[in-house]
Amino acid sequence: MPRAIWRGAISFGMVSIPVKLYSATDSKDISFRQLAKEDLRPIKYLRWSPTLDREVPFDEITRGYEYAKEQYVILDDADFEHLPVPSKHVITITSFVDGGEIDPVYYEKAYQLDPDEIGVKPYALLLKAMEERGLVALGKLALRQKEQLVCLRPSGGHLMVEVLYYPDEVRPYEGTDVSDVPVSKPELDMAFALIDMLRETFDPSKFRDEYRDTLLAMIQTKLEGGEVVTAEEPAPAPTVDLMAALRASIAATQSRKAAPETAEAPAKPAAESALAGVPRSRAKKVAEEPPTESEAPPKATRTRKKSA
Repeated sequence: MPRAIWRGAISFGMVSIPVKLYSATDSKDISFRQLAKEDLRPIKYLRWSPTLDREVPFDEITRGYEYAKEQYVILDDADFEHLPVPSKHVITITSFVDGGEIDPVYYEKAYQLDPDEIGVKPYALLLKAMEERGLVALGKLALRQKEQLVCLRPSGGHLMVEVLYYPDEVRPYEGTDVSDVPVSKPELDMAFALIDMLRETFDPSKFRDEYRDTLLAMIQTKLEGGEVVTAEEPAPAPTVDLMAALRASIAATQSRKAAPETAEAPAKPAAESALAGVPRSRAKKVAEEPPTESEAPPKATRTRKKSA
């Protein structure tokens, strides 16, 4: 189990449920180091003070709110700890709503909520009651120097915490309003037919980050000194009759569904497979750590492609 990023309690009326909060997602983005072209060594960023004309270490840095030009209110760790906000240690449930009423645009980040040993029974009770009624709970949680609006929802036998954006953090739509654009019944029926053919149960295991796979494969190819094959960009679709395009889409979908489906999972790129046995935290470090002097790549490695 990873380290809890927050410990506190859920306040459900007069019931208190001790809980721990864990991040529910793990970014798989490929990270790159910024290198100087001349020697291919990592760039370092300094916390530089232009007035002191020197680098400033972390223990000499404080936080200030700029209320006027170059005028600051200084806050330290004690100020944040003593902030009189009840949500620092308690998620107080203020209401229950139908989860379908929350527009997905409000969802920011997901966390897993795990009960402490003495909170297992009330946690299970709250979970069961919410599942039976089909509702989610709203409350507030002080996390990372901000009081977050949160939604607690049942998910596969446990509770999830979804951090929500506040209304003033969601930008209003300012694009084209198409609500009055006329659509004929035959066009709508054809669109319904295509939608029904493509409709299926959501299965996240069917999806894979193909961009990441291709990028890892390119990295491995360059590592081995091979030529990188560049895929041709698809030509933009020409403007065609809408009904003709819908008919062609339905025909293509029917042909694809009629063809035998392969059950094989996509193979992992060699670069990813090479790190398969390395712990995730270490694998990320491998990509980010600068090489030692003995490991520093010679200038010749800057040309990775084989000559024709």
